Amino acid sequence: MKFTPCQDRCTHEGSHCQGCGRSHEEIGATKQMVDAIVAYALQMGYENVEEFTQYIGNKSLKKYHKALALRD
Repeated sequence: MKFTPCQDRCTHEGSHCQGCGRSHEEIGATKQMVDAIVAYALQMGYENVEEFTQYIGNKSLKKYHKALALRD
């Protein structure tokens, strides 16, 4: 499955958004993860939130590739 980011044409009818094609369940789970990252950055009082979010992205990607390699 390929991730499709929000297209700012959100719909709430049916099981999937007509704007991005993602399921409403997936959108909700993604929103919860983003909200948790934002809340943590605010709690920590990071002044360099750009570096923090880049770190989270890079670390997540490395762990994802490692998990894929372990599955094979």
